[in-house]
Amino acid sequence: MNSNQFEGSVKDAAGKVQDAVGGLTGKVDLQAEGKVRQLAGKAQAKYGDSVDQVAETARSNPIGALLIAAGVGFLLARLL
Repeated sequence: MNSNQFEGSVKDAAGKVQDAVGGLTGKVDLQAEGKVRQLAGKAQAKYGDSVDQVAETARSNPIGALLIAAGVGFLLARLL
């Protein structure tokens, strides 16, 4: 688990608590803020998952990763 996955899970959990507290107290703004925090946490956790997946793919197929990186570098050089 990388830092983005961990921080995203913490934000998601904090958002759920904030959403619940807002629902119990009747504060709609607190509840909405909790829902936004949940979404941000889930997005950050998904980003962490993607980073792990790319890193694992590069470790398992380093030549393919190198060729892709070279291709992207070539395209960026042509564009600039």
